Amino acid sequence: MHSSKHSLIYSAIILVLMTISARATNNMVTTTVPLLAKYSLQLSNSLVELLSALLFTFNFITTTFINPELNSRVRRRVFVISNVIILFSLPLYYLSNEISIWIISIFAGIAFGLVMPNLITAASLANDKKSVERLLSLYSTSLSTSLILGPAIEVYLLTKYDYRDVFLWFIPIAVIGIIISSSIRFPDVKRESSGISVIKNKGLTAAALSITTYNVLFAAFTTFLAILAKDRFNLPNFDAYFVFLPFYIMSFLTRLTMTIRPFENLRMPMLISIIITILGLFGILYAPNYSIFLAVIALLGIPHGSIFPMATIMISRATSIAERNAVNSYFLAYNNLLFLVVPATIGFVSEIVGLSLSISALIIPVAITAVAFFKMFWNDNIMVKRCFVGSFNIFQ
Repeated sequence: MHSSKHSLIYSAIILVLMTISARATNNMVTTTVPLLAKYSLQLSNSLVELLSALLFTFNFITTTFINPELNSRVRRRVFVISNVIILFSLPLYYLSNEISIWIISIFAGIAFGLVMPNLITAASLANDKKSVERLLSLYSTSLSTSLILGPAIEVYLLTKYDYRDVFLWFIPIAVIGIIISSSIRFPDVKRESSGISVIKNKGLTAAALSITTYNVLFAAFTTFLAILAKDRFNLPNFDAYFVFLPFYIMSFLTRLTMTIRPFENLRMPMLISIIITILGLFGILYAPNYSIFLAVIALLGIPHGSIFPMATIMISRATSIAERNAVNSYFLAYNNLLFLVVPATIGFVSEIVGLSLSISALIIPVAITAVAFFKMFWNDNIMVKRCFVGSFNIFQ
């Protein structure tokens, strides 16, 4: 018992450090590469958009088609190698020109696509059901931590250095990932599942529907939130960017609460999260001033914090260890797809009806998806109790 507790604490520390390293670096690369291309390499807007799409595309291909097909032993080696590639990509971005930046982005996209899904799987490999759900919430909390620390570090660096230099300053963070990457757990099974049979798993369906109720909004936020705040309230750049701070802080606090006290029954937390999302979308449209707008955005941090960990918990409750890697890979691939489709759609529609109305119109897909989700899963055991498929002995 004592040994098991120490093992869980060790796994938690490793998971937190690896997640913060990987996600902070990933977020920095995906947000700074376009800025490097635009302002340092003088690429046109269309080429910048194409470069971002290239990074996403290779991430998506790797997450969807390569990672699910690799067995656990090979995936462990590839995971370590991918962290090395991520580290070397940082000084290469610093030295990049208008041609090499495309090649570097291909390899970076592939590497990140082989790292992130395996972290979710690692979080779901504890010996008992309660520890699994607590580690999944801790993983989500670590994601939120990285989304606060990473941008904060970059904002500070940009007061003293240019976009190229930022990549060099993130090298120590990437080094942490390399040092501990070999300690990340992988499923100890002889054969893992993938393909159509896994895609039909109800845990994947439930997770995809539940995350859609929020990530259509979050995908729009990542691209347009600061723009919306700046245009609507005539703010300077810093105040417009500040809108993300209360959002991510509230998300972090929500996930921290779920780590300390995991939800067993997901019905009411999901329902409340979706209601907050819908009310927040109305609030964005009708907020009369910047202070109330900030309060609305902070409120929307609650479902951002709660829905993702609940989606990963649904996957853990409905899958065996042999299915877990593929389901997590397909789940992240679906999230990546949302982040490609939604901003493009909002950008197009906003040219016709304006940005505020375009974002508020996301109430429609949120409501439709919520109705579908609750109709299919309100009485399902993945919502009302911990019902795990297969054995959770990681040494099987």
